[in-house]
Amino acid sequence: MAFVITGPCETEKAGECATVCPVDCIEEGKDQFYIDPDICIDCGACVAVCPVDAIVEEYDMTVEEEPYLEKAEAFFSK
Repeated sequence: MAFVITGPCETEKAGECATVCPVDCIEEGKDQFYIDPDICIDCGACVAVCPVDAIVEEYDMTVEEEPYLEKAEAFFSK
C-alpha cells in the first residue's frame, strides 16, 4: 500500500481525493475514506488535494497513524 488515509479524514471527510483519483481506488467508508492498495497506482493526486493533509505514504507513517493502515486493510478484506 503506497498511501494511507489517516485521522484528519474522520473529522473532515471532504472527498476531494476520490474525485481526482484516476483509477477510482478511493472508497468512502462509514467514518472516513480508504485507499485500495490493489488498485492504487501511487500517482499522489489524492495527496495534493486533501484539504486536511490526511493522506500519507505508508513508509512515512508515525506509530500513531498505524491503526489507519489496519483499518484500510480490514475495509478492503470484505
